[in-house]
Amino acid sequence: MTAAIRIADLHKSFQGVEVLKGVDLEVGQGEIFALLGSNGAGKTTTIKICATLLKPDSGQVRVCGHDPLRQADAVRAAISLTGQFAAVDELLTGRENLVLIARLRGLDDPAGLAARLLARFGLTEAADRRAATYSGGMTRRLDIAMGLIGDPDVVFLDEPTTGLDPEARLEVWSTVRELAEAGTTVLLTTQYLDEAEQLADRIAILHQGKIIATGTMPELKRLFPPARVEYVEKEPSLEDIFLAITSGPSAKGRDPLASPTTPQPAPSPASPIKEARR
Repeated sequence: MTAAIRIADLHKSFQGVEVLKGVDLEVGQGEIFALLGSNGAGKTTTIKICATLLKPDSGQVRVCGHDPLRQADAVRAAISLTGQFAAVDELLTGRENLVLIARLRGLDDPAGLAARLLARFGLTEAADRRAATYSGGMTRRLDIAMGLIGDPDVVFLDEPTTGLDPEARLEVWSTVRELAEAGTTVLLTTQYLDEAEQLADRIAILHQGKIIATGTMPELKRLFPPARVEYVEKEPSLEDIFLAITSGPSAKGRDPLASPTTPQPAPSPASPIKEARR
């Protein structure tokens, strides 16, 4: 596997507090790699060092073969960074945000580039509306589209779905998958276990400044004892209910607050399914 990102024995402290305590990490080209950890584990610090925004205390980092310390310009030309908060100018339209970034990068045909990205991310109809009117998912998609101007080889996504509703999260997940299918390397940080499980080719768990486990989902599952199977009754989660009501065919054109004209049958009891318990 050709590595797009290599990190070896990375250390970083802030005011005497050691945040990274010897991180080792390797991300392959075209891979979706999830860096999973709780708040304060060092995820954002690792991303910022890779993106030339922080200097490490010691260790070695290579991004697309370049050293972020000594070859910062080459690294910046090869990457895109989407932070925890969208870097979208809400006073501008979606189209104007994209054209602005293309002009700042000195690219040819900024208008044509903006139109292609708007189409790719499903934002054509909203292109000439101010970004302040966008939903959370639309804003995040625009933010990622802005980061793709210049065709970066590596995209860093720092907790890309924090604060988004369930539908918006699914929109961002779809976007991340499309990036990988196009050959882009994606390193994302997240606190959400389901996000890492759904998206990542491989997962690393960062805990108290160290990588304590790395592998594919099947490899990580093998770290645990075999599951004992029991029959349990599974009730739908609130997320399942929300998505079924808002996304189902019966939701289209219906006022959710209106009273039904005919009595509605009670839902049938949940079907028993197999669930693994350890």
